Amino acid sequence: MRIGTRQIGDGAAPYIIAEIGVNHDGSPARAMELVEAAAESGADAIKLQLFRTDLLMSRAAGLAAYQAAAGERDPFAMLRRLELLVDDMAPLVARAHALGIHAIVTVFSLPLVPEADRLPWDAYKSASPDIIHKPLLGALAATGRPMIVSTGAAESEEVARAVGWLAPAADRLALLQCVSCYPTPPAEASIAGMAAIRDTPNFRGPVGYSDHTAQTDTGGLAAAAGAAILEKHLTYSKAAAGPDHAASLEPAEFRVYAQMAKDEGAMQAWTSGRLPRSGDPRYGPPVKRILECERDVRRASRQSIVAARDLPAGAALSERDIAYKRPGGGLEPWQVDHFLGRHLLRPVAADTGLVAGDLRP
Repeated sequence: MRIGTRQIGDGAAPYIIAEIGVNHDGSPARAMELVEAAAESGADAIKLQLFRTDLLMSRAAGLAAYQAAAGERDPFAMLRRLELLVDDMAPLVARAHALGIHAIVTVFSLPLVPEADRLPWDAYKSASPDIIHKPLLGALAATGRPMIVSTGAAESEEVARAVGWLAPAADRLALLQCVSCYPTPPAEASIAGMAAIRDTPNFRGPVGYSDHTAQTDTGGLAAAAGAAILEKHLTYSKAAAGPDHAASLEPAEFRVYAQMAKDEGAMQAWTSGRLPRSGDPRYGPPVKRILECERDVRRASRQSIVAARDLPAGAALSERDIAYKRPGGGLEPWQVDHFLGRHLLRPVAADTGLVAGDLRP
């Protein structure tokens, strides 16, 4: 797999993504500072997040526990203040390229894919909750760009199913082992879960690790275990107010992180997979599983099929009648083809999640 001219995997140094995410606090100027800090700190790419609160969250959406612990009180107010427009992102992409690093984006809603694709992204990355969002994954794959798919809070069967959907993009697909817990306790880091992901049927691309621990050496451990890609949140201050700052690294720490990862990656290639500090609890067992610490994020951040408008009883469900929004718990996006054309047994109000009992068999 290649991102731009960069080879990913096959003995190359680990590709390090500085996840800016929402650590810009909704400020394009702050985002620009973080792009420059990422380049200075040894990152190979920056990553941004493109979302619109009204497209992403239904009336039933709530905060994940880690967001509430960070002082957030209203999920809608939180996301609205953290939005960046595509026009805000264009200078950030240009600056990253001028600094010699790549620009990657996570798109959270299907209607935003054409908007995002106006910019020269080097790759797309899907968020862990969207491992079940077949329509969104398919739209991203159809752009022809490289894809990086995170697998936090997912079962191995869900990962395999998504790989099947993405078969047309198999030669430009990477998977990341991830623990969707912010920050991830060291004992739950589950780095060795990469081995299970690597063995996913019909998957032949590189595997990496999306790191939500608070340590600077976890990326090195993952690189020693063969991670071809590392993703780590970058912030200007871990003490800043906001949902992701506490699970991030400041620039000086990120520089240490990147150097340790590249050093360990070189050692791994030289020793053919020897695992230094193999007794470190951050490796964990070589299995892909949902951890207890991930269940809250899985519930809050996965998307369900919702009514796009008030739907009367008896209506035949069509694509114009539905949207995909948080939280999970209703019909999952991948199930849409099974339910289109079926008739509603009862009225469903706009922005309400659909369940199987709403539709005639």
